[in-house]
Amino acid sequence: MNNRTLLQFCASLLLVFSLFIVSCKEEDDQVSDQKLVANYSAEVQLEWNKLFLEIERYAAGYRPGPAPRALGHLGLAAYEACVTGMPGYNSLESQFNGLNIPNIEVGKEYHWPSVVQGVYSVMMPYFFTQEPPAGVRNDWDVLKNSLDQKLLAEAGAEVFNRSKAYGEAVGLAVWEWSTSDPYGHEAYKNPFGNYTTNETYDWAAHYDGPGDWQPTVPGPTSPMGPFFGKARTFALKESEKICRPPSHYYMEYSEDPHSEYYAEALQAYTKNAATDYNVEWVGEFWSDDLLNLTFSPGPRWVAIGNQVIEKENANLETSLEMYAKVGMSLNDAAVGAWASKYRYNVERPVTYITKVIDPTYKSNLNNPITGDIGVVPAFPAFPSGHSTMGGAGAEALANVFGYSYGMTDNCHLGRTEFEGVPRTFSSFKEMADENAWSRVVLGTHWNMDCVEGVRFGTEIGRRVCALPWKK
Repeated sequence: MNNRTLLQFCASLLLVFSLFIVSCKEEDDQVSDQKLVANYSAEVQLEWNKLFLEIERYAAGYRPGPAPRALGHLGLAAYEACVTGMPGYNSLESQFNGLNIPNIEVGKEYHWPSVVQGVYSVMMPYFFTQEPPAGVRNDWDVLKNSLDQKLLAEAGAEVFNRSKAYGEAVGLAVWEWSTSDPYGHEAYKNPFGNYTTNETYDWAAHYDGPGDWQPTVPGPTSPMGPFFGKARTFALKESEKICRPPSHYYMEYSEDPHSEYYAEALQAYTKNAATDYNVEWVGEFWSDDLLNLTFSPGPRWVAIGNQVIEKENANLETSLEMYAKVGMSLNDAAVGAWASKYRYNVERPVTYITKVIDPTYKSNLNNPITGDIGVVPAFPAFPSGHSTMGGAGAEALANVFGYSYGMTDNCHLGRTEFEGVPRTFSSFKEMADENAWSRVVLGTHWNMDCVEGVRFGTEIGRRVCALPWKK
């Protein structure tokens, strides 16, 4: 190479390097021009998630699957709306076919709590189309208006309006994407079939004999969520939706008193009959089965997350990560659990116990609102939905806050309809395990449902947390 050629090469290399530096500086300026998300409080997102739990408590049709689905989409939308101000995090937009997130205006200032306000204020009415009770409706309006005024004062009119409008645009984009899922969208409108496709489910056509699910009383005569297992997931592949238990956890039906099936029935029956205060306490503490009484089992893990956000005075960046991971994990757990339930179609212990052991047997789950005694959820047993969502929610929380994080759960502090005294745990996994065991205590599940549910849910939570969140 002669000197002239060498000089031309060096000049070209210098030009490329200079353009690279300018490009990097432009990207840095895009972030540095904004106040980082981590500099803000999690208050806005926390308050909206508290309100979600109160609304969902009264929302017919949202348990077991539609509420976790709503939490997953809300969490994802808020995360995507703010990720530009989170330099250590990636957008997940490319992970989801058909999802198109609007861009921010480069060089303009955004107030991230106002962006979050835009997301929740525009999306919540789409997910909860039923009119909530008057008191809750008033809470909704009060929260929206009070936060609007507070954020306007903090950010100023120009930045607040731009920020909230951007949050609304992202929220609407995620909502529109969610409507393209025919099995998840509006599933709450028909808990016993599919509202969008008009598919119906006949439990008797799927009953092949002893061991298969059949209706229990008191309760509906049709199973809930028969098609929810076909809903869209965030991280689970279609081939991963079915729980694949080790063979020794999936028992063969038998009425032999020496069989494993009979032994697990006795376990549920004996625990149900126990008079130990702690047995009753555990069962009631984790129930969350009953409409109009508490939030449902999936959102329970958001209620736990709310407490951690408050206890740690977590910033907005942490809350955005937590609510997205927990919500998306709960969605995938609900889909996976219900896909598996209708694949295995396992009867509830009460069906077997009343036939083989004690015809007078009732579960330990009572409804203080309706007066029903011995309630059993109206869908197949294996795996436990409580346990699957608990495993997933616990894994997502641990991924954010640590695997040895201990806390006292005050979810039901002050309740008088059941034993709501707080319980203390050394880890989220311990909470998930006790949540699972509570279903055996109540007599609503086989132990295998719960052991495998936690394992399956933990695996699902890990799938969600393995998405490329961090740079």
